[in-house]
Amino acid sequence: MSELAARVGLGSVFALWFALVWRARPALRHPHQRGLWVTVLAATIAITLFQPKIVAGLTSVGIDVHTVSLGRNLIGVLSAGLVLLFVVDSRRSPHLSRSVAVGMTAAVAALLVLDLVQGDPSRSGAAAVQGPASAASAYWLILIAAHVIGDAVALVVCWQYSLRTTERDLVWSLRLFAGGSVLALVFWCGYLCHLYGLTPGLLPYLSVIMGVHGFLRAASLLVPTATAVARSAGALRTTWRLWPLWRDLVTAVPHVALARPRRTRLQEVLLPRYPPVLQAHRTTIETYDALLTLQQYVQPDAYEKARVHARRAGVRDDRLASAALAGAVGQARRAVLVGVPPSSVAHPLPGVVHGSAETLLGIARMWSSMTDAIPCHDRTAAAEQR
Repeated sequence: MSELAARVGLGSVFALWFALVWRARPALRHPHQRGLWVTVLAATIAITLFQPKIVAGLTSVGIDVHTVSLGRNLIGVLSAGLVLLFVVDSRRSPHLSRSVAVGMTAAVAALLVLDLVQGDPSRSGAAAVQGPASAASAYWLILIAAHVIGDAVALVVCWQYSLRTTERDLVWSLRLFAGGSVLALVFWCGYLCHLYGLTPGLLPYLSVIMGVHGFLRAASLLVPTATAVARSAGALRTTWRLWPLWRDLVTAVPHVALARPRRTRLQEVLLPRYPPVLQAHRTTIETYDALLTLQQYVQPDAYEKARVHARRAGVRDDRLASAALAGAVGQARRAVLVGVPPSSVAHPLPGVVHGSAETLLGIARMWSSMTDAIPCHDRTAAAEQR
């Protein structure tokens, strides 16, 4: 269990530092994100100094265990105070914010005084590495009370705020932070039992809980990044799925496209001309504009013929409309390419006038099987019909 605790702890430390570095620039530039970033920074330093391998590395360069433990405890109390300052709105409750700052300063000062008075020498072993700097009960209680109060208030406030806001990123950040606070409360309650000797073998399990708490803190900081990645991935998926349809249509109706298609779909996705979201939006708009233009070349019975063909081919009922549109548009595209003149009266296709991205993606899904499904009149035949 100790080995698992060490791995989870080091993994959480890596995740926390990665999240801090990754989010440093955008977080520090926005005041409403700065508080969360600084709070997670303080917690990260404390969690880092809680890992036995980190402590061993520090002691190997001449820093004694007592100094590491004291630094961890002081930064931990500072982290608890910053959590309270983060969840308290200083503009609405300036007096409460000042009270938190005074309480945090008093707790840090009390720990320093108790440590100096106790004069506890450095101890060896796992308990000393992950234990408090002083053996005095007052020291323990101040340390644990600061964390319990900070995490309990953070849990209540973050959860309440997450139920009031409609901003998705903020909701997830607050709920992940609240989840981390739950695990922190479990840790500190268990840690108190460990310090009083009630559960001697509990420390490895508490270390795992603290590691998972670190992962949740990192996740709360990385929510905007995760949202941006998910949005970009969805946009790339849209571009990938629309590309065959978009390429064929803008080849027939080139004036709707800002740039000519690249040779392959892979190049279009891996070497985009624009950011992924803008690329997908541009591809969608250009595909839709091409469909509107091609409606002047759609024959009156093309949609019904394509629908009958799709039904005979065994296309599922929920895809018949998309298949019929793909067949009619494919016929219109070939009419343009062979030089058939446009009709004086356009034949609107069902669902295209107010088409959505889902409509276009449905057509793209059926494009390869339906683009040549119904015959196209050549230029001579079209002239004779006129």
